Amino acid sequence: MFSLIRSAFSGAGRTAGCSGAVFDRVKVVSAGLKTYDLPPDYGEVVLPERPKLKFLNKVPNFKKAKKEMKRLRDIQGPAKAANTFTRGQYGIVAQGGGFLHWGHMEMMRLSINRRLDPRTSFARWRINAPYKPITRKGLGQRMGGGKGAIDHYVTPVRCGRMIVEVGGQVEMGEVSDVLSEVAKKLPFPAKVVSRESLAAMYKEQEERKADNQNPWTFERVAKANMLGIRKVLSPFDLRNHGRYTGKFYNPYRV
Repeated sequence: MFSLIRSAFSGAGRTAGCSGAVFDRVKVVSAGLKTYDLPPDYGEVVLPERPKLKFLNKVPNFKKAKKEMKRLRDIQGPAKAANTFTRGQYGIVAQGGGFLHWGHMEMMRLSINRRLDPRTSFARWRINAPYKPITRKGLGQRMGGGKGAIDHYVTPVRCGRMIVEVGGQVEMGEVSDVLSEVAKKLPFPAKVVSRESLAAMYKEQEERKADNQNPWTFERVAKANMLGIRKVLSPFDLRNHGRYTGKFYNPYRV
């Protein structure tokens, strides 16, 4: 009797073409209800009147152009302003210091305005137009003769500075491609972040500092002047605890 039932099941299994669990060549149909995640709520999102990035002037409107020194401290250390979101949900954050030329800003403006839909999304600048003068000697001139003439203007950027914000009725997957392309073309390391990922990055830094098991941190060694290390350290290193080396950022140093 058992052999007859087994042969019947095996014969039915050869002709069954449905999907499901297999029991001795017999496919049992399994039906279920698919559940999907709820779409995000964009009820509080308000699009501005001008959703696209505005054009930035190549030369500032000064009454009289004034030359300046290099002042590399403008790109050293962490950014103290414009390092959080204001209205957008996604953006590009600088991971190092550097100078932005007008060509970089025009590249960002054209790339983002062409790829984003102004009916559902918007973008806004978080940096100023070029205002720092850069001087340069002309070709064929002799050495000396004072400081050269102003060649162009740049915008200094520090680590942690928000470059561009993007928001609206869009998700991360819709804007990550264009923002990643823009971030790769910048003259310093940059990263595409969202509100959640930026908050998680700051939280991870605090947790790494709180959970550090090594008592010989850079701050303790510098304050105690161990092995006379204060001779080779600058006030900049003492203030930032060695996390910033010039324009470069060391994220894993506690």
